[in-house]
Amino acid sequence: MRKQISVALAAGLLMAGVSAASAGGMPQSNSTMSRTASGTLSLTTTEQKAAWNALHGQATEQKAPSGFNAIVGAVVPSTVKIEPVPSKAASDVPVLKPFDFATVNGKLLIVNPSDKKIVEVIGG
Repeated sequence: MRKQISVALAAGLLMAGVSAASAGGMPQSNSTMSRTASGTLSLTTTEQKAAWNALHGQATEQKAPSGFNAIVGAVVPSTVKIEPVPSKAASDVPVLKPFDFATVNGKLLIVNPSDKKIVEVIGG
């Protein structure tokens, strides 16, 4: 009888732990999570170099419109053409996948497509 109670108690604790872990927001694998662009991006130096190599030259070099300063947090003017990050670049630097980009005055701008704000400036 004691053995049955011990087994039942152990099973109950195990199930409670699994339920608590799943309810507690345990991270899921990236394959099941959809990626969305956020307002921030923090690339390592290696990721910045890979992004530059993958994206610089993919978009037409543009001149900055009068009064536009390409800094993180600035909204890209509608006169600047931004493009989605190509799949090759996204495979080289996966964190770039949900973002757009543009090349302005020799700088690579990584842009959040939802609000057109610059989240990273590379080069220049």
